Amino acid sequence: MSEHINEQELTEMPGTEEVSTVERCLTFESGDLILYISTKHVIEIINNHSITKLPLMPPYIRGIINLRGQILPVVDIQLRMGKESPELASKTCIIVLDINSVSLGIIVDSVRQVIDIDLKNVRPIPLKRQQKLLDGMVTMEDGSVFMSIDCQALSSPQ
Repeated sequence: MSEHINEQELTEMPGTEEVSTVERCLTFESGDLILYISTKHVIEIINNHSITKLPLMPPYIRGIINLRGQILPVVDIQLRMGKESPELASKTCIIVLDINSVSLGIIVDSVRQVIDIDLKNVRPIPLKRQQKLLDGMVTMEDGSVFMSIDCQALSSPQ
Protein backbone atom coordinates (compact mmCIF):
# COMPACT_ATOMS: atom_id res chain seq x y z
CA MET A 1 0.00 0.00 0.00
CA SER A 2 1.60 3.26 -1.06
CA GLU A 3 1.01 6.42 0.86
CA HIS A 4 0.42 9.66 -0.93
CA ILE A 5 1.92 12.74 0.79
CA ASN A 6 0.71 16.08 -0.41
CA GLU A 7 2.88 19.21 -0.58
CA GLN A 8 1.41 20.78 2.56
CA GLU A 9 2.18 17.69 4.63
CA LEU A 10 5.70 17.63 3.26
CA THR A 11 6.40 21.20 4.39
CA GLU A 12 5.02 20.36 7.83
CA MET A 13 7.26 17.32 8.25
CA PRO A 14 10.27 17.79 10.55
CA GLY A 15 13.58 18.17 8.72
CA THR A 16 11.99 19.66 5.60
CA GLU A 17 12.43 23.34 6.43
CA GLU A 18 12.72 25.89 3.65
CA VAL A 19 16.08 26.11 1.96
CA SER A 20 18.08 28.99 3.37
CA THR A 21 18.50 32.04 1.15
CA VAL A 22 21.48 33.31 3.14
CA GLU A 23 24.81 33.04 1.37
CA ARG A 24 28.36 33.61 2.62
CA CYS A 25 29.93 36.34 0.51
CA LEU A 26 33.33 38.01 0.30
CA THR A 27 33.07 41.80 0.18
CA PHE A 28 35.69 43.98 -1.45
CA GLU A 29 36.22 47.46 -2.84
CA SER A 30 36.86 48.42 -6.41
CA GLY A 31 36.89 52.11 -7.25
CA ASP A 32 33.99 53.75 -5.47
CA LEU A 33 31.97 50.52 -5.27
CA ILE A 34 31.60 47.91 -2.57
CA LEU A 35 31.14 44.57 -4.31
CA TYR A 36 30.50 41.03 -3.18
CA ILE A 37 30.79 37.53 -4.57
CA SER A 38 29.75 34.19 -3.13
CA THR A 39 32.55 32.49 -1.21
CA LYS A 40 31.77 29.29 -3.14
CA HIS A 41 33.66 30.88 -6.06
CA VAL A 42 36.62 32.20 -4.04
CA ILE A 43 39.76 30.06 -4.03
CA GLU A 44 42.18 32.46 -2.36
CA ILE A 45 43.34 36.04 -2.06
CA ILE A 46 46.89 36.91 -3.06
CA ASN A 47 49.03 40.04 -2.70
CA ASN A 48 52.16 41.26 -4.46
CA HIS A 49 51.94 38.86 -7.38
CA SER A 50 53.69 39.70 -10.63
CA ILE A 51 51.33 40.02 -13.60
CA THR A 52 52.74 39.23 -17.04
CA LYS A 53 51.18 41.39 -19.75
CA LEU A 54 50.07 39.73 -22.98
CA PRO A 55 49.82 41.35 -26.41
CA LEU A 56 46.54 41.55 -28.34
CA MET A 57 44.32 41.13 -25.29
CA PRO A 58 41.32 43.30 -24.40
CA PRO A 59 42.38 46.16 -22.10
CA TYR A 60 40.49 44.70 -19.13
CA ILE A 61 42.73 41.60 -19.20
CA ARG A 62 45.72 42.90 -17.24
CA GLY A 63 47.72 39.76 -18.08
CA ILE A 64 48.36 36.36 -16.58
CA ILE A 65 49.84 35.03 -13.36
CA ASN A 66 51.53 31.74 -12.63
CA LEU A 67 49.98 30.48 -9.42
CA ARG A 68 51.81 27.32 -8.34
CA GLY A 69 52.06 26.12 -11.94
CA GLN A 70 48.54 27.13 -12.96
CA ILE A 71 48.32 29.98 -15.49
CA LEU A 72 45.41 32.31 -14.72
CA PRO A 73 44.12 35.34 -16.59
CA VAL A 74 43.76 38.45 -14.43
CA VAL A 75 40.76 40.71 -15.06
CA ASP A 76 40.71 44.34 -13.99
CA ILE A 77 37.06 44.73 -13.07
CA GLN A 78 37.32 48.53 -13.14
CA LEU A 79 38.29 48.41 -16.81
CA ARG A 80 35.72 45.66 -17.44
CA MET A 81 33.02 48.03 -16.15
CA GLY A 82 34.25 50.77 -18.49
CA LYS A 83 35.89 52.86 -15.77
CA GLU A 84 39.41 54.16 -15.43
CA SER A 85 41.69 51.77 -13.62
CA PRO A 86 43.86 53.32 -10.92
CA GLU A 87 47.48 52.38 -10.44
CA LEU A 88 48.01 49.31 -8.29
CA ALA A 89 48.51 50.27 -4.63
CA SER A 90 49.73 48.47 -1.52
CA LYS A 91 46.22 47.26 -0.58
CA THR A 92 45.52 46.07 -4.14
CA CYS A 93 45.13 42.32 -4.31
CA ILE A 94 44.00 39.55 -6.62
CA ILE A 95 41.02 37.40 -5.70
CA VAL A 96 41.40 34.00 -7.36
CA LEU A 97 38.02 32.63 -8.43
CA ASP A 98 36.66 29.39 -9.85
CA ILE A 99 33.50 30.02 -11.85
CA ASN A 100 32.06 26.89 -13.47
CA SER A 101 35.54 25.32 -13.59
CA VAL A 102 37.06 28.47 -15.13
CA SER A 103 39.83 29.85 -12.93
CA LEU A 104 40.72 33.52 -13.09
CA GLY A 105 41.88 36.37 -10.92
CA ILE A 106 40.27 39.75 -10.42
CA ILE A 107 42.15 42.85 -9.32
CA VAL A 108 40.46 44.70 -6.48
CA ASP A 109 41.44 47.75 -4.45
CA SER A 110 41.03 45.99 -1.11
CA VAL A 111 39.26 43.06 0.52
CA ARG A 112 36.82 43.90 3.30
CA GLN A 113 35.30 40.87 5.02
CA VAL A 114 33.13 37.79 4.67
CA ILE A 115 29.48 38.42 5.51
CA ASP A 116 26.15 36.65 5.22
CA ILE A 117 23.81 38.17 2.64
CA ASP A 118 20.16 37.16 2.49
CA LEU A 119 19.49 36.73 -1.21
CA LYS A 120 15.84 37.64 -0.63
CA ASN A 121 17.05 41.22 0.00
CA VAL A 122 19.00 41.51 -3.26
CA ARG A 123 17.34 43.86 -5.75
CA PRO A 124 17.91 44.32 -9.48
CA ILE A 125 20.23 47.10 -10.55
CA PRO A 126 18.50 50.00 -12.31
CA LEU A 127 19.63 50.38 -15.92
CA LYS A 128 20.99 46.81 -15.98
CA ARG A 129 21.46 47.06 -19.71
CA GLN A 130 24.22 49.62 -19.18
CA GLN A 131 25.94 47.64 -16.43
CA LYS A 132 26.72 44.13 -17.62
CA LEU A 133 29.11 43.01 -14.87
CA LEU A 134 26.83 43.62 -11.89
CA ASP A 135 23.62 41.68 -11.37
CA GLY A 136 22.15 42.81 -8.06
CA MET A 137 22.40 45.18 -5.14
CA VAL A 138 21.61 44.98 -1.46
CA THR A 139 21.28 47.79 1.07
CA MET A 140 22.93 46.98 4.38
CA GLU A 141 21.65 48.00 7.82
CA ASP A 142 24.07 50.96 7.92
CA GLY A 143 22.68 52.27 4.61
CA SER A 144 25.66 51.25 2.46
CA VAL A 145 24.93 49.53 -0.85
CA PHE A 146 26.80 46.40 -1.92
CA MET A 147 26.74 45.27 -5.56
CA SER A 148 26.83 41.65 -6.70
CA ILE A 149 29.28 40.51 -9.36
CA ASP A 150 27.65 38.59 -12.22
CA CYS A 151 29.91 35.55 -12.34
CA GLN A 152 28.71 34.41 -15.78
CA ALA A 153 29.48 37.81 -17.30
CA LEU A 154 32.86 37.93 -15.55
CA SER A 155 33.98 34.55 -16.87
CA SER A 156 32.78 35.07 -20.45
CA PRO A 157 34.19 37.34 -23.15
CA GLN A 158 32.64 40.78 -23.36
